[in-house]
Formats: sequence, structure tokens, C-alpha cells
Amino acid sequence: MSTILVDIIAGARPNFMKIAPIIRAIQAREAQGGPLRYRLVHTGQHYDEKMSGDFFRQLGIPAPDVNLEVGSGTQAEQTGTIMTRYEKLLLERKPALCLVVGDVTSTMACSIAAQKLCVKVAHVEAGIRSGDWTMPEEINRMVTDAITNYFFTTSAHANRNLRGAGVGDERIFFVGNTMIDTLLSNMDRLTKPAFFDELGLRPKSYFVMTMHRPANVDSGSTFTKLLDAIIAGTRGEPVVFPVHPRTAKTMREFGALPASLKLVDPQPYLEFNYLVRHAKAVITDSGGITEETTVMGVPCMTLRDNTERPETVEIGTNDLIGTNPAALKPALDRLFEGKWKKGAIPELWDGRTSERIVAHLEKLLA
Repeated sequence: MSTILVDIIAGARPNFMKIAPIIRAIQAREAQGGPLRYRLVHTGQHYDEKMSGDFFRQLGIPAPDVNLEVGSGTQAEQTGTIMTRYEKLLLERKPALCLVVGDVTSTMACSIAAQKLCVKVAHVEAGIRSGDWTMPEEINRMVTDAITNYFFTTSAHANRNLRGAGVGDERIFFVGNTMIDTLLSNMDRLTKPAFFDELGLRPKSYFVMTMHRPANVDSGSTFTKLLDAIIAGTRGEPVVFPVHPRTAKTMREFGALPASLKLVDPQPYLEFNYLVRHAKAVITDSGGITEETTVMGVPCMTLRDNTERPETVEIGTNDLIGTNPAALKPALDRLFEGKWKKGAIPELWDGRTSERIVAHLEKLLA
């Protein structure tokens, strides 16, 4: 049987959790005689060790076959550099397919470069939409899906979005969520951070907070108002805050911080999800974290006015609070009063998504 080469693109931290189980599924099928082989292309969009190296080690991702080493830059600079360097790689050796995941700049840039050289594109986590064009991720999703051949989706919402854009059912494959594959396969490996006991944290008696969206953190006054509302609403319980580099820049302008706010470095995957699993609740402006809290049954409050993952609100434990600081107190009061919804796990978020993706790819590419 002849082999079939697939490029797997990883560009930034959110991608790593999504590609790890796909690589394992391809390796498992190869051991059984399957035809797929992969070339792991790390674009180097995130070049910080905490953003990249830790995740590769913890999730058992093999060293990339190629690292494009793009590094930092504006959106346009990163896009152009990724396209130029990936195009050169494609000209050296073309795969049968370029597999992209998620919605980072690398996702869009590699899709464009591939299609320009007549290499088909498959998009994992296709079809999700927030409707918010101020988010770079939304533009990345829309552009990628406009030129994708095969769409692997996480939800019925995503399927409807793609059909509404004119994508035929024969190209849409509802497979579930690869991030949940990674979470479920690592639940018994979650690791207590070194600072957990040092800070006196106790299970279900602290909050985890993450914030990095420009609308929330780039303005010192906006961020301060949100922070004040969070500290007041959490009633003196510890709020553990792994500080994103974007957020750290804004916080340099702040004076003394409340004692209950515990600033820590960005955490590796196993340590971060240990924190989430044992938290009373999570307060975030991230999308991916809302998926993980939903599966772990942890209450989650999202400080955004929209979400590309509505199933986490409709089915899961997430609530879309909005960006008005005044909305935090009523939500936190509900939590303290024991009135938070239980939530359930969305369809096909069962840990077997990557197996389904690889099975479809073998049929499509054979």
C-alpha cells in the first residue's frame, strides 16, 4: 500500500492541544497498516518556551519535522512570513493534504499557501463563528473556511454556519472536539502546580481567571474596572491569575494589587487544567477554556459579548456575562448561592474525535 503524506500545521499554543490526538491517531493507524503519514510543521508563531516547548513535552507531541521560526510581528507580517516560508516547503515536497486546526494566523496563512499550489485543505474546528469582525480569529476562521475542501466540525452550530455559507453536506464531517480528546486522555495526569500549597489554595475555594482580549486588557481603565468587579464579587476568596504577556504590559501601570489576587506565570497544560478542575469557578475571555470547563463540570463566566462556542452556554457550564463590569456581581452571587447550572457534555465530545478524523481522511485521500 502506498503512503499518503499529510501536513499538520501547528502555530500557537491553542493548536497544540488540537493536533496531539490527531498525531496519535495517525500513528495508531500506521501501526495497523494504515496509509497516512504526517509532516508536522510548526510555524513558530508562538516562540516563547512556556507557550510552546512545555506543551510539546507534556502532550507527547513529537519534535516538529519543520519549524518555520516565524516569531513575533504584526498580523500582516506574520501572515506574509508564514506564507512565504510554507510555500517554499511545499515547493520542495507537496503533501496530499494540508491539515489546519483552530483559528490562529498560521491556520489562515498555511491554507492560502497550500491552495495557491493546488494542495487540498482540511480544517479541524471549521464553521465556528462569533460574528465579531474585530477579533483577528474571526477573520482567520472566515478566510480559512472560504478556501477549505474538507470541514471537520465540533457542533451542530458549526454545521449550520457552513451550510448557510453554501458548503455542501458531502464536505462537512461532524466529528466532535479534538481538544476534549486531549483533556480526557490527560485527566489522570493533571499536575498540582508548585505554588498551589504555597498560596494556601483549597479545592473549590478559589477562582481561576484568564484575560487577554485586547478589548478587555489594552485599556488600563477598562481592565481596572473589570478587575475591581471580580475582586469585589469573589468575596475575598483567592483569584489565581496566570498573566498573559499582553495583559502584563497593561498591569505594569497599576499600583498595589488586592491581596486576594494571586499573579502567576502562564502555566503548562497539565498544571493549568489541574487549577481549573479544582476551582470554584473560572472567569475568562477565552473560548477554548469554556470547552474544558464544560467537560469538567466547572462553572465558567465569559467576559465577552459574543462567543463562537454557543454550545458551552446552551448545553455546558458556561455563561456569557458580557463586558459590563456590573454584570459580574449578580453572576457571582448566583454561584455563591449554589444556583449555577449543572451543564452537560455536547454530542461527540467523547475523546474519540481524532479517530473519526483519521478514518475520514483515509477514505477521502485513498
